[in-house]
Amino acid sequence: MNLEGVDMRKILIVIDMQNDFIDAALGTKEAVAIVDAVKEKIMSYPAADVIATMDTHGENYMETQEGKNLPVMHCIKGTDGWQIRPDIAELLKEATIYEKPTFGSVKLAEDLKALAEKEEIELELIGLCTDICVVSNALLLKAAMPEVKISVDSTCCAGVTPEKHLAALETMRSCQIYVS
Repeated sequence: MNLEGVDMRKILIVIDMQNDFIDAALGTKEAVAIVDAVKEKIMSYPAADVIATMDTHGENYMETQEGKNLPVMHCIKGTDGWQIRPDIAELLKEATIYEKPTFGSVKLAEDLKALAEKEEIELELIGLCTDICVVSNALLLKAAMPEVKISVDSTCCAGVTPEKHLAALETMRSCQIYVS
């Protein structure tokens, strides 16, 4: 509830819980370790209030700026690595899913900004990778909606390394994103 006593809609954004980031091309033991917590968090929200993103690249990935800086083929549309992990995908059947060709989704920020203009919302982000796509989306959302409360559950996120995870959390705190 907000200060006026009116229920505020809380929306969960599940960032890139795809096979390639969990236990395939770019997977880490830390990513594997958050899967159960992510599933619990998704189940704690009404299905209508869950949104997900999918990192989505084409076969030309290595020719892109990202591919030149991170030369590991991953999340190529249609591949097994691109798919959301099956046990998580099962929980996202009713979710709106945004395919994004880069770290942050401008379309997601635009759509949520439009929603915030109609009703009071609060946003919580979880997923992978804390230091790339989670922080990018959190900062895009904060820039688009500076008065909307945005939080990140650190127990449902993992970074490329544990150190980068912590650094990204600190960056988000500095930008007035709540970290729990």
